[in-house]
Amino acid sequence: MRLWARLWAALRPYDPLRSIKAALQLLVVVSVLITTLLVIVAIHSATELRVITIFSIIACLLITQFVAHGLTAPLREMTAVARAMAQGDYSRRVARVRRDEVGELAETFNRMAADLEAVDQHRKELVANVSHELRTPIAALRAVLENVVDGVSEADPETMRTALQQTERLGKLVSQLLDLSRLDSGAVHLDAKPFEVWPYLSAVLKTASLGMEGAARAGQRSRPRADVHLHLDVSPPELTAYADAERLHQVVANLVDNAVKHSPPGGRVTVRARRGAVPGSLDLDVRDEGPGIPESERNRVFDRFNRGAHPGGDGGTGLGLAIARWAVDLHGGDIEVAESPRGCRIRVTLPGSVPAQR
Repeated sequence: MRLWARLWAALRPYDPLRSIKAALQLLVVVSVLITTLLVIVAIHSATELRVITIFSIIACLLITQFVAHGLTAPLREMTAVARAMAQGDYSRRVARVRRDEVGELAETFNRMAADLEAVDQHRKELVANVSHELRTPIAALRAVLENVVDGVSEADPETMRTALQQTERLGKLVSQLLDLSRLDSGAVHLDAKPFEVWPYLSAVLKTASLGMEGAARAGQRSRPRADVHLHLDVSPPELTAYADAERLHQVVANLVDNAVKHSPPGGRVTVRARRGAVPGSLDLDVRDEGPGIPESERNRVFDRFNRGAHPGGDGGTGLGLAIARWAVDLHGGDIEVAESPRGCRIRVTLPGSVPAQR
């Protein structure tokens, strides 16, 4: 048996058959030819027919064993890999060396194993990241409340602002997790309507400015975010676009938050909007003056939990840009990291029409 296994392992990469059907047909043809050859030998050598029959059966069984072993070897590998996956090991793969239907099944099995490995990795990253992000504001909020209860500090406006800031961090994280859940389930309905771009983006930036001022008053930041200036550039001023206002708000708010987070003190974040190629379409740029995103990271910057896109920055939960890409994809648009002489520039293109929801 080991000899056959070694022989087949040596021949498998050179297997000329691309179909199980062809392999079985060849098996029948070879068996018939061997039997016919042995009968001819028996006739010309006066060998007893029963001896020829025994040799014919043995030869056919050996050939059948050889072919069957090769056909079932990938299936045995898949069984072993499936058992390993059932125990939590998603790293194993099936060697795809056949070119027939079993080889295609092995390739599909490997893709499934890779997808399951990615899902398992995302699950672990989700637990780790969410646990980390929840622990920090909860610990800070608990410390503030314990100080108030123990009489160490008074429940003055400054203390309450600190508690409120931590509560807002928790609310933001929960909102991102809800968006992530909608992303995975696909249960999102777009309510796309025409809207005026200038007042809409102005309201988004005003909300972002209020959040920056609140964070500055609370004093819970690693750098002075209130020093970052937000600038809006819309041309023409009467520009209109067609999109779901709530989903587009997610895009702009996450991009602005990301740009502000990685801007230097006294930096400037510019939101630039222009008319697209077709009526109702919109070209939107968000630029900052930070360190920028390395070219090697630009293909992964919109992946979930990618916290290291900006050198030296706090990556947050790593969900903001992933949610932005999800919302843009719902509109049938594009989002990418564009070339910029300074800082980071993220370009969003909305087509002006929303694809039919499935």
